[in-house]
Amino acid sequence: MADTCDILISGGGVAGLTAAVVFGNAGFDVICVDPAPPITNRDAEGSDLRTTAILQPARDLLEPCGLWARLAPHAAPLHTMRIVDAGGAQPEPRVVRDFNAADVSDHPFGWNLPNWLLRRELVARLEQLSNVDFRPGTGTVSLFTRQTEARVGLSDSRRIRTRLVIAADGRGSAMREAAGIDVHTIRYGQKALAFAVTHPVPHENVSTEIHRTGGPFTLVPLPDHEGHPSSAVVWMEQGPRAAALYDLEVSGFEAAMTERSCGLLGPLKLATRRSIWPIISQKAARMSGERIALMAEAAHVVPPIGAQGLNMSLADLRCLLDLALAHPEGLGDAEMLDAYHAARFRDVSLRAQGIDLLNRASMAQARPLRDARAAGLNALYALPQVRRTLMQMGLGVR
Repeated sequence: MADTCDILISGGGVAGLTAAVVFGNAGFDVICVDPAPPITNRDAEGSDLRTTAILQPARDLLEPCGLWARLAPHAAPLHTMRIVDAGGAQPEPRVVRDFNAADVSDHPFGWNLPNWLLRRELVARLEQLSNVDFRPGTGTVSLFTRQTEARVGLSDSRRIRTRLVIAADGRGSAMREAAGIDVHTIRYGQKALAFAVTHPVPHENVSTEIHRTGGPFTLVPLPDHEGHPSSAVVWMEQGPRAAALYDLEVSGFEAAMTERSCGLLGPLKLATRRSIWPIISQKAARMSGERIALMAEAAHVVPPIGAQGLNMSLADLRCLLDLALAHPEGLGDAEMLDAYHAARFRDVSLRAQGIDLLNRASMAQARPLRDARAAGLNALYALPQVRRTLMQMGLGVR
């Protein structure tokens, strides 16, 4: 059996579901498939306990399609980004620098949301769009393209004829591989622990990134949990150290994470189970091929520093949407997809390189390198124009 649509989206993660909502709201006929049904409950096995900071430009994409109204009640605003260097002899702050959103904007830097909740609200919004057919439990298995259309084979033996395939099927993208697009991967030997905590000291909407060794320890504000201030944590460490931490019993783990946080928010208590993720950097050789556009982790993967991951993905989506709306008759043709690659590839490359450098600096073990990192933070912060430019770049402002 064969179905037809304007856009076939391979991947039902946060990026793929968002693309389905955005293009569906714009009037395109969309089919979105993913082999794994989305997990939309925090405590369910396999739920994604990571959080995502939706930065200002991304919110502007989510508002017109009715998503932001659903997300805003659950979001914690991020008014300040605090960078702490704790690379001295003892795990205690020696350099603390605050980057305040008020210096560059009338709004917060962004708003933090749990990934499982993002999926819940995205699926609920999809159910309101009659021109979007979401098929969880079905994956893509083959791709055949020619100048006028693409034909995609699904795991349920159906075939889809479509004008545009959007590959949002993750870092191991089957559609990217089927299109013959190569990737370059950097492996850091790191893993990230992700979980939520409560703490006695209010976070005051400050996102805190603490650097010592192994990678940053980041506390990102969440709404209160059971009457207590709460934050999401991403703790990056060398792989063996991360695995050992993951295996600690709860009291030992809480003691270790409180020490690693320098006690800035008081004793930390686990509010969720722990999850663990490998850290890599990956970039596709091209953002597009014949009748296919790569977006999100199918196109680029970066370490979780500076809230760039999903926001780079949503910048991909904004670019695709603008091109599709400008010339809907040319949806998925070579002119549109060449323009997409040209518009996004350089920005993706520069951000990936910058995050790679920041991650390598955060991993520093030797004291002289840690001292150099602290000196660099001081030097950048001391120059107001440089500080403003860095904040604007972090927001995705050109």
